[in-house]
Amino acid sequence: MKSKKPTPQYSPEVRERAVRMVLEHRGEYPSLWAAVESISQKIGCVPQTLHEWVKKYEINTGLRDGVTPVSFLPVPGATRR
Repeated sequence: MKSKKPTPQYSPEVRERAVRMVLEHRGEYPSLWAAVESISQKIGCVPQTLHEWVKKYEINTGLRDGVTPVSFLPVPGATRR
């Protein structure tokens, strides 16, 4: 049985820098995906991973519609029926 390669863990600093690079250089590429592909090669991750980081950042900062982590917190006093 083949063992799966372990998934590398990236520090929050690396994630933040990679997302910042995508946002800063986005205009130099024909699309968001092209920027993500180029920058992901430079930091050593697959494009899908970096794209997820960018989407999460955009959701958390209100640049994109979506549910923020705070939205998952239970409402005090609320009960399930």
